[in-house]
Amino acid sequence: MSSEESLPGRNLGAYLMGYPVEVAFGEDDAAAVFDRYHTPDFVLYNDGIPLDREKLLAHVRPARRRAASVHTELHETLVSGDRVAAKYVLTAVMVKGAVITTEIYMFGQLARDGRLQRVDQLTRLVPAPVVAADPTVLPPQ
Repeated sequence: MSSEESLPGRNLGAYLMGYPVEVAFGEDDAAAVFDRYHTPDFVLYNDGIPLDREKLLAHVRPARRRAASVHTELHETLVSGDRVAAKYVLTAVMVKGAVITTEIYMFGQLARDGRLQRVDQLTRLVPAPVVAADPTVLPPQ
């Protein structure tokens, strides 16, 4: 699927499943990947803490070395005009074997071009699923 087809405003599910993999493991620079899907003034309010582009990229760059795999399990998505909402679980398997599973409730606002301009999300860590000894193996779906 092309990046235009997976813009949040066109296919929120494809964005939620593809963006974490692309930004963490893609060949393109993390900033270029970020800019494909988010406006320059994008702000993520994660559990009330505002994270702008620079803060998010500072978080993503080290994750590229620490994560072995990432998986998104979609529960619900909704797009209505310039608003989006989703409930999903994001699981990251780290290179050293730790598994971090986060349940996310996300509400967003889109720019006219279909990129995200703002996201408010609430998160909670949930018990990680059991994974194989090989940290590159994802839990069954």
